[in-house]
Amino acid sequence: PVAAIGGADGPTEIKVADKVDLWKPVISELNSLGETTSQEDMSWIYIFITGFAGGLLALFTPCVWPIIPMTVSFFLKRTKDRKKAIRDAMTYGLSIIVIYLVMGLLITGIFGASALNDLSTNAIFNIIFFLLLVVFAISFFGAFEMVLPSSWTNKLDTKADSTTGIISIFFMSFTLVLVSFSCTGPIIGTLLVQAASMGTAVGPAIGMFGFALALSIPFSLFAIFPNMPKSGGWLNSVKVVLGFLELALALKFLSVADLAYGWRLLDREVFIVLWIVIFSLLGVYLLGKIKFSHDSEVKYVSVPRLFMAIISFAFAIYMVPGLWGAPLKAISAFAPPLYTQDFNLYKNEVHAAFDD
Repeated sequence: PVAAIGGADGPTEIKVADKVDLWKPVISELNSLGETTSQEDMSWIYIFITGFAGGLLALFTPCVWPIIPMTVSFFLKRTKDRKKAIRDAMTYGLSIIVIYLVMGLLITGIFGASALNDLSTNAIFNIIFFLLLVVFAISFFGAFEMVLPSSWTNKLDTKADSTTGIISIFFMSFTLVLVSFSCTGPIIGTLLVQAASMGTAVGPAIGMFGFALALSIPFSLFAIFPNMPKSGGWLNSVKVVLGFLELALALKFLSVADLAYGWRLLDREVFIVLWIVIFSLLGVYLLGKIKFSHDSEVKYVSVPRLFMAIISFAFAIYMVPGLWGAPLKAISAFAPPLYTQDFNLYKNEVHAAFDD
């Protein structure tokens, strides 16, 4: 291309390079702010680790939780032959990986990597998901018990009894994927978008493999050792802790809808106050000072509970400066942006030129 610039002696032609890296002058500045100039430099190891972390996160979603007793009851019938039980458990884990891998690649190929992410950032979907998580949290606190429809478990048991070998195990794996997908969809969508930015189909495949591997390992262990301890005080405590975490995560989904519609109901300081209260109450619960209807008597505070309480209280105190505008980088992916905060003493934030 040739550019003409007016001068005293008339227009002067200046040759411009065919390919200009417009971002090159500010690469160092962006890197100093913790930004990256491109997603293309993400390695396969990074994609795998991201997918694995997403799979671990998915284990704590309410849709995955009810599958644990189903898995235990399914494999209790197969514990007579120990070698066969271990082989069936490995087959179960591999089936989960294969189903998620094929499903992820099909979604990426047919709809594009942004299909699930578009759904996860949709305002109406986020409102529904917020309400769903609040309901699950209330259930985990002991207000009522939520179980899968009996028709599902009956059909599953019937299918398990009528079929043998790989078919029944694959059916159990498919049930896990199907039931949990409503909660894992947003995680998978975000993962596929990041992985697809590598420009090849290998990225989504590696990301989905990491996600499915993290999700399959605990369920394979449940299948190998189905004679787990019965529900009791420890399981009730786990459910309550999950209830607190789901209540905190529910605010993230409400925040997305709040930003989309411009309600300004959940500004940054309101969000942070709620998180401080939630994690402070979680610490108090772990110390045995709060009891719910289904909790057992806490005669003493165990070492794991003490350390979890310390982490919960420390996290709550860490967020306190955010009420005056501190960036709180550890939760920046969850909290509303700084521009929604009315009282802000922090002056070093970078504002985008447009927010549409």
